[in-house]
Amino acid sequence: MKVSRRTILQVTGFCTLAIALMPKMAFAARNSLRTVRTGLQPGNKTRLVIETSQRPSYSLSYPANQLIVTLSNTSANASLAPTLVSGTLVKSITQAQVGDKLQIIANLSKPINEIPKGQIMILSPNGDNDYRLVIDFVAGQPGSVAKTNTQQQKSVSTEKYTIVIDAGHGGKDPGCIGKNGTKEKTVVLAVAKKLKTKLDAAGFKTYLTRSGDTYLKLAQRAEIGEKKRADLFLSLHANANPSRSMKGFSIYTLSEKASDEEAQKLADAENAADKIDVSGFEQFDKDIRVALSALQQHAVAEMSVEYANGCAKQFKSMKITQQPGPDVRHAPFAVLRSTVPGALLELGHLSNATEEKLLTSASHQDKLVNAIVKSVKAYNFDV
Repeated sequence: MKVSRRTILQVTGFCTLAIALMPKMAFAARNSLRTVRTGLQPGNKTRLVIETSQRPSYSLSYPANQLIVTLSNTSANASLAPTLVSGTLVKSITQAQVGDKLQIIANLSKPINEIPKGQIMILSPNGDNDYRLVIDFVAGQPGSVAKTNTQQQKSVSTEKYTIVIDAGHGGKDPGCIGKNGTKEKTVVLAVAKKLKTKLDAAGFKTYLTRSGDTYLKLAQRAEIGEKKRADLFLSLHANANPSRSMKGFSIYTLSEKASDEEAQKLADAENAADKIDVSGFEQFDKDIRVALSALQQHAVAEMSVEYANGCAKQFKSMKITQQPGPDVRHAPFAVLRSTVPGALLELGHLSNATEEKLLTSASHQDKLVNAIVKSVKAYNFDV
């Protein structure tokens, strides 16, 4: 694993070639607290910003008139004085070191509800700022009383999260077609059905955007994710490439700017599915974009990338061939435009004869499904 010069300097205070070549796990540095501050946002929202040296892993709890943010593997900063703005719900902030975890305890003037994920984001380093965990909240009815660690773990393990599985194309839109006549719409539907069965058995609540050979506009697919209040949206596809030798899976998340030319071409090809029946798409696109606040957009993007990276890791761990290039790419896929975190999974290349045969194989489809199930189980839905 490659380690940045900045991270090495933060951990050791030195930068030598020997250290630069060491794997990250070799020194397993603890995160450290930089600043804590509050602010006021439109709509009388209180904003809590926690700045740390490394990307934070966190959880939230809600005792009476408190918000507790627990940061894993993080050291307290006894010399730090929080910067508090008047007029917010936060009266004072204290720190408590509990083993290798740091609790940031915000004492509130009024109780609050459990904070939805759309009002939480993690900002990457920018200028003079390190990583920032940003949390927006308003006054409300008291949230649930903080649970013990055992109770929290039990709650997380038994809670049903909702997954919407989108089998790409369908009906009059076959998607790409392999040399031997395999249609993308057929392959991805078979995988989607197997995936639903496995995720249902694992305790998730799952829905298919289509269960048969039917055509759906991209807007309708995204709307299903919204209406089902999904926690994760997975759009399954199979790829094609002018080069018959190209093969392997690839994973994409939504971005207004494509990460590379190939990602843009793929987004253009997938978005072209709506040219079969284009009425209404522009209006949907505009409405969704207006509805999303900048905070929601950033939070959804963060969660989508988090899932996508984990999914790529599971695919590779199961020895599924990866298309050359980065683990995760980004492009303006219309089907991913919503308030639901999600990813578009290209399961392989139908334009490659060997992979076309694999994609129609029940055993390989099962392998793909198992990798996706593992990625969903490993995903932190609460971040």
